[in-house]
Amino acid sequence: MTKTLIASLALLAAQPVLADVIVFQGARLIDGSGKAPLENAVIVVDGGRIAAVGPARKVQIPEGARQIDLKGRTVMPGIINAHGHVGLVAGGKNSADAYTRENVLAQLAQYEQYGVTAVLTLGLNRDLVYDVRDEQRRGALGGASLFTAGRGIGVPDGAPPVPVAPDQVYRPKTVEEAIADVRETASHHPDFLKLWVDDVYGKFPKMQPAIFHAAIEEAHKNGVKVASHVFYLEDAKELVRDGVDALAHSVRDQAVDAALIDQMKQRGTFYVSTFTVDESAFRFADEPALLDDPFLAGALAPEVIQQFRSAEYRQKVAADPNLPKIRSALANGMHNLKALHDAGVHIAFGTDSGANPARIAGWAEHRELEMMVAAGLKPMQAIVAATRGSAQMLGAADRGTLEKGKRADFLVLAGNPLDDIRNTRKLVAIWHGGREVKPRVPPAAGATASAPR
Repeated sequence: MTKTLIASLALLAAQPVLADVIVFQGARLIDGSGKAPLENAVIVVDGGRIAAVGPARKVQIPEGARQIDLKGRTVMPGIINAHGHVGLVAGGKNSADAYTRENVLAQLAQYEQYGVTAVLTLGLNRDLVYDVRDEQRRGALGGASLFTAGRGIGVPDGAPPVPVAPDQVYRPKTVEEAIADVRETASHHPDFLKLWVDDVYGKFPKMQPAIFHAAIEEAHKNGVKVASHVFYLEDAKELVRDGVDALAHSVRDQAVDAALIDQMKQRGTFYVSTFTVDESAFRFADEPALLDDPFLAGALAPEVIQQFRSAEYRQKVAADPNLPKIRSALANGMHNLKALHDAGVHIAFGTDSGANPARIAGWAEHRELEMMVAAGLKPMQAIVAATRGSAQMLGAADRGTLEKGKRADFLVLAGNPLDDIRNTRKLVAIWHGGREVKPRVPPAAGATASAPR
């Protein structure tokens, strides 16, 4: 080796490696904390983390860093879906054969391309989900960051009424079986445990309180948090008394009362409204024009769009005897979110997307934000729920807000969602762990959106 080459290599070694240092300049910053947005912000990203963030006059630009001009853009944290699913739908229908590694990865990619940078797959998972999660956390796989509740605990001959393989859900008949199922789940180190307790409009038996009490107690003994599918106010009260960590749906049979509010505040229980669960049962039949929205069409195969456009689909929706109850449930849920939020209950964000063909991964999250605002939340409050709120529910302290030291998970938007929450759809770029992801639908096409209701 020549002296010249040695000297050159020494010089290179002495220089800081700045290939991973990126400076984003000039955007309006919504940091997820609820504070007023910061104009002309600077974000310095180094190795996938935020190294510095603040007003331009206070943040030093590292020499040699790559610089990206975001003047006229808005930046907000990536959306965190604290109630989603993967691997349940294939070819436009639910199938027990849909839960494959390939399908799971494709759906995680779709979430990510719609600005959902993390998702909690809340039950009905095969055990391969743990391998996918762990590979992701080692940096070997892309897609939305995966959190999971594994299989979850349902009711024999009851909820969840989804066609899945036997290894996707536990259905214990006794307290002893429930405890054994929780212990088996805990051995995989899940991020949550999922319970299904209600009767799906009276069609199925409900979970017995002794079962969910034992499951919650055993989960907590093993350091696992618990989220429950819920519909009825009285079930919600009993679950909260038993220490459930999150109600994974709206209370929808009646208005919430002071007793539930007080319990949830005392225990720090999280509430996830999932309005799109109820709306998905009828909205495409009511408003087929939604299917003309490129932002929605980008998330669906053409044959699925045609399925939703068909007269047969509209007839099937109209013939559902529970349709009036579902519409009423949505109205109750929207009222209850506003009441619980205003009372100071912890609000997180979820959609149940991926659970069936009409709950569309990626699109549903933006629709849910729109509906939360229609329910009476301010755009900032909805955004905080979908970022910081969900991160707190997951115990994911490394994300949810755009602060020094946290993951560089953020969305670059062509419009300001504080002016119109539908501007979250105007995705210019997604940055996930400091890695740029192109949006599935660019803003020129994605700007068309339905009006708030």
